[in-house]
Amino acid sequence: MGHAAADSGHNLDCDIAILGGGLAGGLIALAVHRARPDIRLRLIDADSVLGGNHIWSFFEGDVDAAGMALIEPLITHRWDNYEVRFPAHSRTLQMAYHSIRSDQFDSVLRETLPGDAIQTGVRVASASDDHVVLEDGREIAANAVIDCRGAGDLDTLDSGWQKFVGLELELTAPHSLSRPIIMDATVDQIDGYRFVYSLPFGPQRIFVEDTYYSDEPELDAETIEQRVLDYAKAQGWDVASIVHREKGVLPVVCNGAFGEYWRSTGAVPKAGVRAGLFHPVTGYSLPEAVRSALFIADHADLPGEPLHGRLFARAAQGWRDASFYRMLDAMMFYGADTANRYKILERFYRLKPALIARFYAGRSRATDKLRILSGKPPIPIRRGMGAILKNQRRKSGRK
Repeated sequence: MGHAAADSGHNLDCDIAILGGGLAGGLIALAVHRARPDIRLRLIDADSVLGGNHIWSFFEGDVDAAGMALIEPLITHRWDNYEVRFPAHSRTLQMAYHSIRSDQFDSVLRETLPGDAIQTGVRVASASDDHVVLEDGREIAANAVIDCRGAGDLDTLDSGWQKFVGLELELTAPHSLSRPIIMDATVDQIDGYRFVYSLPFGPQRIFVEDTYYSDEPELDAETIEQRVLDYAKAQGWDVASIVHREKGVLPVVCNGAFGEYWRSTGAVPKAGVRAGLFHPVTGYSLPEAVRSALFIADHADLPGEPLHGRLFARAAQGWRDASFYRMLDAMMFYGADTANRYKILERFYRLKPALIARFYAGRSRATDKLRILSGKPPIPIRRGMGAILKNQRRKSGRK
């Protein structure tokens, strides 16, 4: 694209235009503004609020000290430890866990960024690496454009699905939980690997989410919402009201064509899920969104075309580095019977806490990978090897 304007800033409407005010886009805006308050930002989102309608949670080990410094003002709930429950194994892990609510996210962004930096309720018609056209006909010239507007073409990826429905409940009496239950897999195993996730927000306030690692992305929200209420009743919690609803479907990637995925949304610098930056096993994107925001803040002067090259190279390396996790996904979806998938996680949660922490952070060491695969496997060896071979054939395009 033409970058002559980069040498004459007065011809630009802004230095960086960020498309999408969700987690990835908002964190980029915060990181750039904190590091370079002289950079003129535009954060553009089609919704009336930033961050949508979400509760994002993460383990403290998911991000480094610089990352924690960036997201510290966003954190709304904190716990010192968390719990997991499986049919044959329960455990409390001494690892801090945090949650961020989208209303706090919106509030901090509006308080921190200059007033003219945020444009909500605005839809994008088209974008290049240095130019944005809005649906109302307005145009924005920028030194660089960064697109964070959600997933690209998921048909380019070979995925299972993590799908969920969550309800924040106000109870008539205290629930007595002192820590999150990250996985309660003692529930009936329906539609793949199923577990319930509970976050105690207050003595009588709790967020309960019913989650499935499923072969298909279809989400029957009404049915799953009733399962959440049934779970609450089984715990002895009497529900006074539902104060918040959340649902989603996340790809759990076994394989795919990363270059095609990236190109499916055009030759524009990208971040977040649009750049393929999410954990292959969990589907969560917060740790990588934090790292990407700090990376972009360090390269905030780059024009759109070279920034695109840097971000693509970084995302492509991340894709290569994540091959181990995609292999595990393939073993789960192609190698394990749906009713027995929970055994893979049950076995995983018997491992050392530091290994578990590195896994969720996407930073597993070679020794971690060997430990995860060693010992008595939760699925038959022949079936596991068949799953890996099937995944390799998919990777090479052979049936």
